Amino acid sequence: MPLSNAAVKAARPRSRAFKMFDERGLFLFVTPTGLRSWRLRYRIDGREKLLCLGQWPDLQLVDARDRAEGARGLVAQGVDPSVRKVAVQICTFESVARQWHALQLEHWTDRHGADVIDSLARDVFPELGALPIGAIGAPAVLQVLRDIEARGSIETARRIRQRISAVFCFAIAEGLIDQDPAAVVTRALRPAPIARHQPALLDVDQLRALLAACDRAGGPPIVRLASRFLALTAVRMGALLGARWEEFEDLDGAAPLWRIPAERMKLKKARKADACNDHIVPLSAAAVAVLKEIAKIGYDTRSGAVFPINEAAIGALYKRAGYAGRHVPHGWRASFSTIMNERFPLERAAIDLALAHAPKGASESEAAYNRAQLLDQRCSLFDRWGAMLNT
Repeated sequence: MPLSNAAVKAARPRSRAFKMFDERGLFLFVTPTGLRSWRLRYRIDGREKLLCLGQWPDLQLVDARDRAEGARGLVAQGVDPSVRKVAVQICTFESVARQWHALQLEHWTDRHGADVIDSLARDVFPELGALPIGAIGAPAVLQVLRDIEARGSIETARRIRQRISAVFCFAIAEGLIDQDPAAVVTRALRPAPIARHQPALLDVDQLRALLAACDRAGGPPIVRLASRFLALTAVRMGALLGARWEEFEDLDGAAPLWRIPAERMKLKKARKADACNDHIVPLSAAAVAVLKEIAKIGYDTRSGAVFPINEAAIGALYKRAGYAGRHVPHGWRASFSTIMNERFPLERAAIDLALAHAPKGASESEAAYNRAQLLDQRCSLFDRWGAMLNT
């Protein structure tokens, strides 16, 4: 019995996807997420295929029947309607990609979510966005990725392939298509570039020489102090630039520390919201001395950033000091990890935690437990590190 408008309007999501059949292969597909789309099953060249005609309520029953009839006409002529557009397709790659993206936002940081959709809008939607998702094959996906490779962005091409594949997998789960054409193009892409480590000095004497050269290089004192504090704490640049005075505790006491809020750490979105994931950085006497010098020269405003500098300032300082290409701001993390692991191999777990890395092989709960238990060891590590750099 053909569907009625009332029956279509009354359709409600269930725990499992289901179909409401109209006639001659046309049916309404209702997913647990509430997506309602018109589908047409047809046979061509001996194969059964599925065509997405559009989504309800954008496409009403009478219009879905018209599109289905148009598709049947193409089939009768030996033309596959999934290749030849039938009127205006609603289940396009872009529309499905945006649905997938909207579902992922709950688990992603705002920055990552913006990066994902911007990359698709820039590199994928212009070529694939308007195509019916079921009409896109591996060659079309590969051409998009090779265009990205052609501008020298090899790693970007591989990352966008993963995102395209995720969209197709979402479409498979929603019953829109049967296969992921992006899954088979991996071996046709150029090999991933060899990872290049950022320049970092790995000898304590050379690190002390770098700090001394920075002291002589001139420029705003706050940049030199920011560089020294970065060296003494081995944090990421984002953590340094976001530092606020209220994050520092007990600077005149026996156990000074810097409590970096979880929301500013490199964590999954769900973990950023939990203060239990704040990163604690024990401060050596040398690090405390830097903060007090900053306060003495007038930057202790107790509001705003502790280090009011731009992201390139420390790198420019190293260039003036004669260390361009030899050491970068992020290199302090490699310097700390390499030197401390070589000198104190039995304290690897504490070194990893000092860098906000979970110990290898540890579960999230175990990592959280060790983070509390190893605080004394981390204090000792930073005291020894500060003494090395200040000798």
